[in-house]
Amino acid sequence: MDPLFFKLVRVVNLTARPFHERVGREHQLTLNEWRAMAVLGAQPGLTATQVADQTGLDKMAVSRALAGLKRHKRVQRHEDPTDQRRSRLYLTAAGKALHETVSALGREREAALFAGVDADELAGLGKTLDKLILSVSGRP
Repeated sequence: MDPLFFKLVRVVNLTARPFHERVGREHQLTLNEWRAMAVLGAQPGLTATQVADQTGLDKMAVSRALAGLKRHKRVQRHEDPTDQRRSRLYLTAAGKALHETVSALGREREAALFAGVDADELAGLGKTLDKLILSVSGRP
């Protein structure tokens, strides 16, 4: 029997592969770019550090993802009015449109992935994952 950690990693890898094959190639979008877009689509105006915190990616991975999104005109930076040294990130119109398209595909994939799991199991899994995220993020 595989350890739980290995199972978590395996689920991530098995779900990432179809993303790249189906979505990434078609839309010229890396998985980390999508992760950054997903966070910015839900929470516009975050800083790059906040995107790293929300995705669990390291700052260099986020920097590369944001550079790719900027290169394809999917994200834009605005100066933070309260701190000129910091910038806030927002999806452009093209970024928002792509976010909607990829989110719809993600919802389809999620429905297929969890089709054999009942509502109580999903609720329990969600609570367990929330606890794990808190534990590994170092937050109380």
